[in-house]
This record gives sequence, structure tokens and C-alpha cells, in this order.
Amino acid sequence: MSITRKTLGRIGMGNWVMVCLLFWSYPGRGEGLRWESVGVRGGIPANQGCRNFNLAQVFGTWHLPLEWSLGKGWDVQGRLDLSGGWLGDRKYNAVIGSVGPSLELHRQRCPLSLTAGVSPTYISRHDFELRDFGAAIQFTCHAGLNLDLARHWRLGYRWQHMSNAGLAAPNPGLNLHVFGVSFRF
Repeated sequence: MSITRKTLGRIGMGNWVMVCLLFWSYPGRGEGLRWESVGVRGGIPANQGCRNFNLAQVFGTWHLPLEWSLGKGWDVQGRLDLSGGWLGDRKYNAVIGSVGPSLELHRQRCPLSLTAGVSPTYISRHDFELRDFGAAIQFTCHAGLNLDLARHWRLGYRWQHMSNAGLAAPNPGLNLHVFGVSFRF
């Protein structure tokens, strides 16, 4: 699949650029873009239709200059997530990479936090043994829970869905349970 103006229009590239500019320019309480964490994660199938697929990634997260206080110690922090790694089934392998915004809801002095986000995703192969994802350009959305074990270490779980958002046929999607460990700066 080649990326044409028609494809970019369907993706809504202008919308993505606008969101990124808003994240970048918002005069929030943050101190600008700064490292939050780096880590590794792995994913296993979340349902029978996704059996045989596994995921392994390295990732980095930056705090965006966006932070909202919700009162009573609750805050929402904007983040930028970048990941790269491997996606495969029993027969075929692909390189996978994504970058996109997420939000983290946390309470001061509480080791648990909630996170959710969406990222444009590239996969080097979209046609696997039992599933054709339709295109190399995908979108990955996730929601999860983090547990801070110590000042610098975090465990995470997220439910993750990847699909081409109807840009190509077929569009079966992929649901994974993803577990990770990260070092926080």
C-alpha cells in the first residue's frame, strides 16, 4: 500500500498534526518534554481470534508539557510514547513501531496509575499465516494500569487493540494483553 493524498486524507493527518501541535504548545504546568521511563514489554493473545500472535517491544515515554490538576491530589499527565519491536505468529515475523500521545491519571503518593492512549503504528508485514491486517499502517489504542514498585521501577499491564481503522480491507484487528517493566527517571 502506498501512502497517497487520498490515504492521508482518510487517516486525517491534519487532525494528528493539530493534536501534536496542541500538545507541544499548550502552556501547562509542566516543564517541557522530559524523559519519564524506558522499558520492555511483551504481549499475548487476548482472545481466541488472536491466538498464535505474540509481541515483544522496547519503549520510551516522555512527559509532555501538559498536566491538569483535578483536585484532592488527582492529576492527569500528558505523555508521548514511542515503541519498537517484534510482532509474530507461528510462521511469520514483522517489525512493529508506533509513536503517539497518551494520558496518565494518578493520585499523589499512590503507587497505582491508569493510562490510555492511541498511536499510529507501522508493521513491516500485514499478511500473516491466519490473519491479514490489510495494510502496513495501523492504529493502536490501549488502556492499562501501572504499579510503581520503588522510586525507579514500574510494572505495567495494558489491554491493546490494533487495527487499520477501516483504511483497508480486511480489517480484523488484534487484541493483546501486554505486560511490561520499566525504569523511571
